[in-house]
Amino acid sequence: MSLKVENLEHNMVKLTIETSAEDFDKAMQNAYQKNKNKINIPGFRKGKAPRVMIEKMYGAGIFYEDAANEIIPAAYDKEVAESGLDIVSQPKIDVVQIEKGKPFIFTAEVAVKPEVTLGEYKGLEVPKADVEVTEEDIQKEIDKERENNSRTIDVDDRAVENGDMIKLDFDGSVDGVPFAGGKAENYDLTVGSGSFIPGFEEQLVGVEIGQDVDVKVTFPEDYHAAELAGKEAVFKCKVNAIRTKELPEADDDFAQDVSEFDTLAEYKEDIRKKLAEKKETEAKNAKETAAVEKAVENASMDIPEAMIDSQVRRMADDFAGRLQSQGLTVEQYMQFTGMTADKLLEQMKPEAEKRIRNSLVLEAIAKVENFEISDEKVDEEINKMAEMYKMEAENVKNMMGEQGLQQIKDDLAIQEAVNLLRDSAKEV
Repeated sequence: MSLKVENLEHNMVKLTIETSAEDFDKAMQNAYQKNKNKINIPGFRKGKAPRVMIEKMYGAGIFYEDAANEIIPAAYDKEVAESGLDIVSQPKIDVVQIEKGKPFIFTAEVAVKPEVTLGEYKGLEVPKADVEVTEEDIQKEIDKERENNSRTIDVDDRAVENGDMIKLDFDGSVDGVPFAGGKAENYDLTVGSGSFIPGFEEQLVGVEIGQDVDVKVTFPEDYHAAELAGKEAVFKCKVNAIRTKELPEADDDFAQDVSEFDTLAEYKEDIRKKLAEKKETEAKNAKETAAVEKAVENASMDIPEAMIDSQVRRMADDFAGRLQSQGLTVEQYMQFTGMTADKLLEQMKPEAEKRIRNSLVLEAIAKVENFEISDEKVDEEINKMAEMYKMEAENVKNMMGEQGLQQIKDDLAIQEAVNLLRDSAKEV
C-alpha cells in the first residue's frame, strides 16, 4: 500500500492511495462470497457457481463495487493515521483505477486544519455592559411568574384574539384539489405562534366559535413540497373552541403563593438581588464574547469550504436531535415553517464558520501561551462528570480512554485562553 499527498488550494489536500493487486483480489473474493447466493448461473445450483463462471457471464466488474466498498474505508483510515495530517472534513472519494489483476487506486480529497496567524489578543477594548436593575426589569419577572401561575379558561362570549388557544378544523386545497397534509380536525393552535404558513393565523382573529371561514394563503416560493411552492391555497376552517389564560393579580397574596415572602415588596427586593447577580454574570459573558470576537477579527486564516460543510452537517444533526426531543421530525418542522433542507443548511453556514474561527483562534492562543493542564484539573472535571451521571469517577475515567482524557485537557486549555482574553480586556 502506498500514499501520495498533493497539496491543493485553500488547505485542501488530495490523497492518492494505492493498494496491491493481491489485496484487491482478496476483496473481490469476499464480494463473491457475499453475493454468490444471489446469482443464478445455468447449470449450477444457486450459490454453487464458481467465481470465474460468474465473472465470465456478467463480467469481472460484477464484484467491483462491493470490493471497493470493502477496501476503501480500511485503506483510507490506515493511510490517514500514518500520514500525520490533521483532517477536518469527510473525504471526497474518487476511484482512479479498478481492474482485475491490477492495483486498486483511489483518491480522497480532504480539508486539513488551517494555520492561524494571530493578531493582537491581549488588552483588547470591549464595550462596558449595563448591570443596572430597573423597575421595568422587576415587573417583567413578576409578569413571567403571573404567566406561570395562570389558569386556562374556556371562552364562549367573544371571537378569537391573538394569543388564544383554539381547536381548529381545516381542509386545504389548491385550485379546488385537496393536498396531502392539508386537513385536520380539532387541531390545537395558539394564534400568533407562527406555526402555520405566513398569513394563515392572522385571518383567524375575529372568527367566532362555529363560524366557517375561508383562509386564503400563498405557499412560499421555496416551500419544501415543490408541487405547492408559490401556489395559492384555500383552507376551509372552523373554530371549535377558544381558550385563554387568566393571570393572577400581583399583590401580597400572590407573593405568598409563589415565594417564601409575606409581602409583594419583599418579593420584589429578592427579584432585584437575583437580577443583579444574573446581570453580573451576563456582563462577564458579554465581555468574554466581545474579547473573543476581537481576537478573531485580528487573526487571519484560510478556512476550506469542506471544513465549513462538515460543521454545518454536525449542527444540522444537533438541530434534528433537539427537534426529536420535542416530539417533532425535521420533515414536520419544514412543513410547518415552509423551510427547505437547502435553505436550512445555508442559514447555518455563517454560524458554522464563526464557530470554526473561534475554535481555531482559541486553540492557537492556548498553544502560544503554552497552557499546561495538570492531571489534578482533569480529575476535577472527571469528578464533576461522575457526580452528574451518578457514577464512580474511576469508571468514568476508564470509559473516557486516552483520547477522551486528552480532549478534556484540550477543552480546559481553550477555556484558559478564553479566561486570558476576558481578564485582560479593557471595558470602555
